[in-house]
This record gives sequence, structure tokens and C-alpha cells, in this order.
Amino acid sequence: MNARTPDTLRLFYALWPDDATASALLQLQAPMRGRRIPYSNLHMTLAFLGQQPAALLPQLTDILTHLPTADITLRLDRVGYFPRNRIAWVGPSEAPEELFALQRRLVGDLNEHKVAFKGQHGYRPHVTLARDATLPQDLAFDPIAWQATEAALVQSTTTPEGSVYKILASRRIDREVWIPAEARSDSVNLPR
Repeated sequence: MNARTPDTLRLFYALWPDDATASALLQLQAPMRGRRIPYSNLHMTLAFLGQQPAALLPQLTDILTHLPTADITLRLDRVGYFPRNRIAWVGPSEAPEELFALQRRLVGDLNEHKVAFKGQHGYRPHVTLARDATLPQDLAFDPIAWQATEAALVQSTTTPEGSVYKILASRRIDREVWIPAEARSDSVNLPR
């Protein structure tokens, strides 16, 4: 029996942490009450696309490939709580402009390619640590230094055990990506 490819996929773009950063995040979430995010799912969302046609994958991968390089150093020094969604998170008290510039460029490219998605305004950089969480106690912790080097296009599949994330495409954002001239889009300014 052939597995049927779904017509739509639940997708998002994210910064994906290296092992050292993910391990530090895991230690920070240990005292939290709620459904802790598994090690393999820890990330910082750049743009949540929701359900998208599977046929858009080549275009969405191309958008990721054409993002400019960025030197993003994050200092995760603040634990917070979104009471409406009951989410405990960690983030920077002051995010670097390079992060906002990358996120704006991504949203601009998605809009230019007429990819419909919600949540284009009010970007608040954070890493979700626990869902269905209670308000975290005041935690004293050493800030987590994260040199963000990987951006990814990720598929989210909901299972009875929780969400499972699968990286569909990724790229290093700390170095140039060589793109053949014939693959370059006239509508996108490529880094030189």
C-alpha cells in the first residue's frame, strides 16, 4: 500500500539551536510544570505559516535558501509566560536588530510570493519551554548564549503524544550560500 502524500502541511520557519544551546534550554525547563517541549523540538519561530499546500514546498525552500546571511547572537536571559495559551518561555530581554531584520526579510519574501499566513505583526522572539504550563517561579539562571547559525523550514505533525517536528530544509545563516545564476530569482536580492 502506497503512503499518500498529504495535500497540505503545517509549516513554520525557525532558528534551530545547536546541541549545546538545546542542552542548556533543557536544563532551564527542568523545574517547570507543564508539558515540556522535547529536546528535538526546541526552536525559535521566525514565521508560522500554518497549513500550506504541499505544492508550495519548492518555493518555500527557495525562500529559505535566498535569505541573506546574518550574524545573530542571542542572550536568552528572561523567562516569561503567555497566560492565555499557558506557555512558559525563555527569550532575550533585548533581541539584536539582526534577528528582527532577518525575520522582516523572511516575512517580506513570503508576502512577495503571495504566501498567505497569520502572525505577520508583533514578532516576539522566544523559545517555548512548556505548554499547558503554570506560571514559572522566579528562576535564577545564567543567561544562555546562542550563536544562531541554522534556519529551517519545519513541518509540524500533531499526534496524541504531542507535536512532532521534521526539518524539511535548512541552511546555515552565518555563511554565504552559493546559488547558481540560473536559479536566482530576479525578484529577490541575493547576498553578494
